[in-house]
Amino acid sequence: MTQAEPSLQELIQRRARTAFVGRESERALFVGNFDIPATDPRHRFRFHVHGGAGVGKTFLLRELGQLARERGALTARVDENAASVPEALEAMCRQFRDQGRRLKELERRLALYRERRHEAEAAALALLAAEEEAPSEGGRAAVELGLGLLDAAVPGASLVTRAVPVDRLARNADRLRAGLGARFRSPEDVDLVLAPERALTPVLLDELRAAASAFDWIVLFLDTYERTGPFLDPWLHSVLTRPEEYGDLPSAVVVVTAGQHPLDSARWSGLEPATVLPLEPFTDAEARGLLAARGVVAEPVVEEVLRLTGGLPVLVSTLAEARPAGLDEIGDPSASAVERFLRWEPDRRRRRVALACALPRRLDADVLRALVECDEDEADELYDWLRSLPFVTEHDGRLRYHDVVRAPMLRRERRRSPRGWARRQHALAEAFGAWRAETEAGRTPDELWADEEWRELRLAESYHRLCGRQAPAEVLRDFAAACDAGDATAARWAGALADAGADAEAGEAARWGAELGGALAEGGTAAALGRLLRGARLDAGAEARARTVRGGALRDSGAHREALAEFGRAVALDPGDPRAHRGRARTHAELGDYEAAVADLDRALALTPDDARWSAVRGEYHRILGHHDEAVRDLGHAIGLDPALDFAWASRGATRLRAGDPEAALADLDRALELNPDYTWALARRARVWRALGESERQLADLDRALTVDPDWAWGLCERGDALRAAGRGPESLADLDRALALDPEYSSARASRGATLAQLGRHEEALADLDRVLAARPDYTWARAQRALVHRALGSSTRVAADEAGTAAPHHPPR
Repeated sequence: MTQAEPSLQELIQRRARTAFVGRESERALFVGNFDIPATDPRHRFRFHVHGGAGVGKTFLLRELGQLARERGALTARVDENAASVPEALEAMCRQFRDQGRRLKELERRLALYRERRHEAEAAALALLAAEEEAPSEGGRAAVELGLGLLDAAVPGASLVTRAVPVDRLARNADRLRAGLGARFRSPEDVDLVLAPERALTPVLLDELRAAASAFDWIVLFLDTYERTGPFLDPWLHSVLTRPEEYGDLPSAVVVVTAGQHPLDSARWSGLEPATVLPLEPFTDAEARGLLAARGVVAEPVVEEVLRLTGGLPVLVSTLAEARPAGLDEIGDPSASAVERFLRWEPDRRRRRVALACALPRRLDADVLRALVECDEDEADELYDWLRSLPFVTEHDGRLRYHDVVRAPMLRRERRRSPRGWARRQHALAEAFGAWRAETEAGRTPDELWADEEWRELRLAESYHRLCGRQAPAEVLRDFAAACDAGDATAARWAGALADAGADAEAGEAARWGAELGGALAEGGTAAALGRLLRGARLDAGAEARARTVRGGALRDSGAHREALAEFGRAVALDPGDPRAHRGRARTHAELGDYEAAVADLDRALALTPDDARWSAVRGEYHRILGHHDEAVRDLGHAIGLDPALDFAWASRGATRLRAGDPEAALADLDRALELNPDYTWALARRARVWRALGESERQLADLDRALTVDPDWAWGLCERGDALRAAGRGPESLADLDRALALDPEYSSARASRGATLAQLGRHEEALADLDRVLAARPDYTWARAQRALVHRALGSSTRVAADEAGTAAPHHPPR
């Protein structure tokens, strides 16, 4: 059987590998590891390559990847093109697929993640239904978390990076999940949005275990760790140290990280250390070996190359490509580094093209044509030539110059012809601006900022305007919107300012990039926007946007009073922007001031009367305040605008029940549950309707179903505990209430209910302890006082009975 001939690409790769010179000890150590069984203590599961820019880390990782594949390994490489763990997993899926291994379930879950994260904000409506007119302490904390937590789940943001106090988040995780459950079909979807790393990682490990049966080894290369490490390093540590959460990692897996710095010793101190491969510039022997492989052997030439490059592999490789036979072919030692990089290229036009194409941070064929006047065929030819240069790397069809080479090229072009530099930067900005404009037809600003392609075009346009010496005012104006799109987007905007400042020697842009980037790293969005507002000259609209976004960030961190002040300033600057009114409404609501929240939404809805979402939110606030007619009006209006808004149906059902119309309430809640069968809050509300109608079995059935969907929902457990006590099933009631208090020890309603259940079981002293604790914290809790009076009566303490009964003129269980 005739063996298939290799493709052109395979031949090119083979020849490039043949030309790989040096790093013999590192390669030998890595390859030798495959000969050591995973169960042997000498086998290494982790390697870390580190060294400065240009030292050859990426080239070495590519070589190690090819060596691994020759030994039967399945490999994937993640670099700075991934900005999060889900993006890293997508890169792995693509590369495994190219090697014939589909991670089908992980691909499906990643596609679902992309869909669900865009739906997360809408789920905020359901969270508002978590409380009644006067929330308990645990319930009020849920309102304080409010929509801000859900905002952190939309694209570009993550709960783990927001400044949400851990204790508040932990105590209210059940309410948050319940709120998202109002929108999504399953609790798995909720986890996928709130904690994608936690939801996706077990799927990855399942896939890797399955792949280990078909491949001898699986090697994951995590490159440019100085950029990817901030999110990949804690994730990798969790994967390796928490099998109880993520599952077992097959022993066939080897992980290779590579970056400019050593690994975080504090994080990894408790685990077997990685095998460290520190890379230094080439030794003389290694550099000579590379030059000899290219036919550069004349000793004066070799000596000059060693002197000029300092052994830096990317420079040695670049000069070796010229195959200089004499000193005159290397050039004057005082010539610029750029001339040394390109002197071997005899075609002057190609040299000019290479210099021009250093200007963009990323290059594709469209950008090349914007820089170079040529027809399509010549553009393709030039693009393929650029791809062949030793200092150019490719990822997803886009090229990037190595920083060590690009920086002197930019300096040369800027200093050689300042006007020509500015002209070309302007042309690039115009090109990116035109491509950006093509994506904008019929879309709102919020829709555009949610679109990654639009953001990247806008960012490239901004970078080139800054490099053309345009003042950073417009980029600073965009920074507030970038913050609104998430921490990662904000960091990219600060990075563009810093890069333009360095590349164009633009001091103001460099200063802003450093200050905003530092503020983001230290204090997040609120700190960065505070710095922007203190130092930038913004017009009224831009300042209002910045203050609105900062207000939301402050609210999410628990700084409600500061948030209110920022929203107030935003409203004063731009009274016609509904966002500021809505943001202040949410903040008032999280503080329990629903009257002020309604007033703010009155102003917002006067500006956008057909906003179904916020009409429903105002209806919910009216429901909490006991304004039944107003609540029904607003919720009905929201349903008319969006009949699929399940939250509005459920809230109107709850309102009608409180107004004494259980039949109408049942119809609304049935409709909500038709739209979303796993809507836990609607199930609990319908259970209350069944209680009002005397249908105790149906009441318990709905509560059972809700707790099947979300077993750790403290409010649902408390509701079922009360229902079980009413049905005379005391031990089961006690179990539910104990579980609710384990989830939220400060949940006063659950503790009062447990006191009542303990009393029903004849455990009066324990009941008194619970009721005393509740009333010490909440003396106005009349239902708990009435229950304590019953316990005192059972114990024969008439004086205490009278004291408690005097304070319970209208005993009631605080609404939940």
